[in-house]
Amino acid sequence: MSTPTGSTNPAAAFYAANPSARLLGVGLRLVDRLAPGLGTRGALRLFFTPLPWKLAARRPMPAPWQLTHWPFEGVRLAMHRRGDLAPGRPVVLLVHGWAGHAGQMRRLGDTLAAAGFDPVLLDLPAHGRSGGWRSTLPQFARAVFAAASRLGPLHGVVAHSLGALAALHAAARGLPVQRLALISPSAPPAQFIGWFARSFGLPVGLGDRMREQIERREGVMLAEFEPPWLGPRIVQPALLLHDEADRIAPFAASERLAALLPSASLRAHGGLGHRRILDDDAVAAAVASHLRG
Repeated sequence: MSTPTGSTNPAAAFYAANPSARLLGVGLRLVDRLAPGLGTRGALRLFFTPLPWKLAARRPMPAPWQLTHWPFEGVRLAMHRRGDLAPGRPVVLLVHGWAGHAGQMRRLGDTLAAAGFDPVLLDLPAHGRSGGWRSTLPQFARAVFAAASRLGPLHGVVAHSLGALAALHAAARGLPVQRLALISPSAPPAQFIGWFARSFGLPVGLGDRMREQIERREGVMLAEFEPPWLGPRIVQPALLLHDEADRIAPFAASERLAALLPSASLRAHGGLGHRRILDDDAVAAAVASHLRG
């Protein structure tokens, strides 16, 4: 596995490119030299905080999308569902990625509504119009399970970036869903922790300590988000769509998943990047076709 450096480090897009985060990085290096335990806690607080902060993503969605909230792990999760659809349609849950929000999935949701589905857009914890300021990938997966428990068995899940890893982990753990569409899935968390540490010039040992603390806190091994663990446990047909030049989630992440998922197909795209792929008509049509089976 190659080690990205400089501008090729995907974590830089979330952290090192933010002026406030760069200042925090200087402080983290100093604290870690003086008190490694405090340095680890500080690094985790930053790692668990979506940047940029979610205030700009709290704008309401236009009609006919309707907002509801429900309790989840001490906060309220936001869910957006169209109010103009007849009951009984196949339910599809749409899940955004890290530092994203449900509004980014709205165009896909509208396409799926036109194709005969009942799309539901989820704001994950600490994102969009949901409560909280910090979250983790294992919590993302638990939120997907919680949404399914409220919506009933899902026909499909459409998920982007880190949300795609959460959806895969939930499916591997028995999420009641028939089909998966994974858009620009993120690299596994252990790899991203390494990128995060390098983007701030943090010592290698701090990244190892971060991983240990996350596993202890969340009660799940991060190896469960790696393709070798996920692959044999995913039985649903899965479609992967990814821009070959994605600078946030390397295309290799989808290649590894496609090689290990027993019923997966990978479609490469160009010129869309990590975010614009969600608004592409051809991508939306491919997702709808895959969900129809």
